[in-house]
Amino acid sequence: MHIIHVDMDAFFASVEQRDNPALQGVPVAVGGLPESRGVVATASYEARKYGVKSAMPMATALKLCPDLTVLPVNYHKYRKVSEAVMDIFRSYTPLIEPISLDEAFLDVRGSEKLFGSAEVTGEAIQKRIKEELQLSASVGIGPNKLIAKLASDFQKPNGFTVIPRDKVLDFLAPLPVTKMWGIGEKTAASLNRIGVKTIGQLRDLPPAFLEGKFGKHGKILYEYSRGEDSRPVEPEREVKSVGKEVTFAGDIGDMEELRRTLQELAEKVARRLRRANLKSGSVILKIKYPDFQLVTRTESLPEPTDLAGPIYRAAARLLAKYCKPPVRLLGVTCGKLAGERQITLFRDEQLVREEKITAALDKLRDRYGEDVIKAASLLKKDRQ
Repeated sequence: MHIIHVDMDAFFASVEQRDNPALQGVPVAVGGLPESRGVVATASYEARKYGVKSAMPMATALKLCPDLTVLPVNYHKYRKVSEAVMDIFRSYTPLIEPISLDEAFLDVRGSEKLFGSAEVTGEAIQKRIKEELQLSASVGIGPNKLIAKLASDFQKPNGFTVIPRDKVLDFLAPLPVTKMWGIGEKTAASLNRIGVKTIGQLRDLPPAFLEGKFGKHGKILYEYSRGEDSRPVEPEREVKSVGKEVTFAGDIGDMEELRRTLQELAEKVARRLRRANLKSGSVILKIKYPDFQLVTRTESLPEPTDLAGPIYRAAARLLAKYCKPPVRLLGVTCGKLAGERQITLFRDEQLVREEKITAALDKLRDRYGEDVIKAASLLKKDRQ
């Protein structure tokens, strides 16, 4: 056994409770405001007793728990705490694969002679997180990523679960299929209809049947049900896209307002690209309608860019062609990312001018904040 999965317990809410003693022992939810269709990002364990959980509409959470304390998401604070957690991980192994701000896989094969077995390292990490950061983490240890992930979730909060290779099948057998990677609501419902509710029951299905019913995904289900997972811990995960979206407080039917929102989203996405030294080769428009129907459309860019102008113009063309208001949610994502700058001999003068202006604006924002200057077309939205 050499794979450790560490998962911070109710991370956002726990950080808020740590920093504000008045919130300790109180049901807390971090997320969006209920009046703006916000959802729960993280719920404290006190809130979970009432049925409050992540991705739930905040309005629903408040109905379940009227005394719920709702706090906005503070990504800057959580990122700083996450970096401190990752620093603890790095003191034991360089093979770390962060999954999000609050969880990561560690491969400790090469460091066992220095720090002891995976169990000893896992215990040390859990203890340091508690003592140095005053936070709780659950630790899972197993022969591969699948088992380590399931183990960390087994006894939350502050759990510590070790699954040796010879105990994997016994561990998996009684678990519901929904616990397994790759099984969402639709797949689970399909399996339930044929009487399969546990991973042990899934294991009894022939591979040919699973592949016939679920295609290539069926082979993965067959392997996972047997505890087989050959995926390595990948320290450097390639960023494949950068995006931003907004859920409106009320459905929007005005195309002008939708275009203004697109411009604001394009500005934010382009800023993130420049900070990461990335350029985008495609723009994806995401539209969600009041009936929750989701539509995505993509346009390739003539040359990779990190400028808001080309990103917005591509998104606006997609909006004009495919959008049928009213709209519940609007999003812009940049794909086909590349880090190296491509040199073009004959460059568009407008883009050259926009690059110079953007560089100057970035300096102002770095010094005085993101809202120090805005496009004139966005001022009307701000006044509203």
